[in-house]
Amino acid sequence: MADREIITSSFPVVEDIVEKKLEEIVTILGSNETGKSYLYDEILSMIERILIRISLRRSSNVKTAAASFLGISRNTLHNKMVKLKINNNKK
Repeated sequence: MADREIITSSFPVVEDIVEKKLEEIVTILGSNETGKSYLYDEILSMIERILIRISLRRSSNVKTAAASFLGISRNTLHNKMVKLKINNNKK
């Protein structure tokens, strides 16, 4: 329980860091918008791809372990990888 409290208490700090970085990203991606913006979908896809790549690296490309790290099922991870065109090149 103490570990959960430590993690939860660090959320505001981490959230502030992420918000500042996302502000920079939004500025870059949003500067070329002339019509309907797809910024929300683009950012969410980008974040998902990054999280999946991180989880795969941390799990030595083992999908079951990567899915567990993310708190999702292996099937969900696989479906997201297909949708986001992420290769799982085991070496």
